[in-house]
Formats: sequence, structure tokens, C-alpha cells
Amino acid sequence: MMHRNIGDLLNRRRVVSLPAGASVRDAARQMKAAHVASVVVTASINEQIEGIFTERDLTDRVVADGLDPDQTRLSEVMTPCPVTAAHDITVGEALRRMADHGLRHLPVVRDGRVVGVVSMRDFMGEELMLIEHEREMMDSLTEVMM
Repeated sequence: MMHRNIGDLLNRRRVVSLPAGASVRDAARQMKAAHVASVVVTASINEQIEGIFTERDLTDRVVADGLDPDQTRLSEVMTPCPVTAAHDITVGEALRRMADHGLRHLPVVRDGRVVGVVSMRDFMGEELMLIEHEREMMDSLTEVMM
């Protein structure tokens, strides 16, 4: 299972993307319509990824801070320069990357363009248990070495 390719999880899902100048309200509407929890923020010229905006950004950076979703631009509340993964890395590598960086969503790129986004929900229980076990072992080793 851990040797599956991360690209295999994408299942031809459409990437939801918006330019950095789009409003938070536009992003929320796009997320709702597509049944996704994140929007990739791209440069309109070359479609290069500039950031990612997630449900957590919506709650923590917009709603909790009392910002107006119609007036707030994605560029103001997105996570800029997000961690990404190449489409051909293994599921195990992707999970490790997500765990190491505390991510719930990971944009997947191919030839410099986003081809999908995987979330923790996309992984099977067995894969998640293996990563958790690996992290526990690393924590134990760290304690022993100190």
C-alpha cells in the first residue's frame, strides 16, 4: 500500500483554482460547489501555484479575525508557497511530507503545474497507522538520545 503512487489517488479530480485577487467568498463558493476543502491559488499568467487556501484558513484567518469575505483577497489569507509533491512519489513519501509539515492538504504537481490536491481523507487507515507508528518510533529514539 505504501508503495502506491500519489498520482493514483487523484482519480481524475478537477483542480479547483483561483487567482490571488479572487475574494474569499468566491473561494468558499468554489469549494462548496466542488465538494473540496481547499483551493489552489495560481498566477493567472502561467498557472504556477502561488498558494493554497483551505477550510482552516477560512475559519482561522478570516472568520475568527472578523474579516469580510467579500473584501478579503485570497492573497491576504492564503498559505503562500505551499509544500507540494511530485505526482510520482509514493504514498508513504507524501504522508511523511504532510506529517513533517503539519499539512492536511498537499498539492500534487507535474511539470510545474498542479494536477491535483490530496488530503488526509484520501489515505487508507493502514497507511496512516504505519506513518503514526513510524513517528512514535522516531519520538522514542529522540527521547533515548537526549
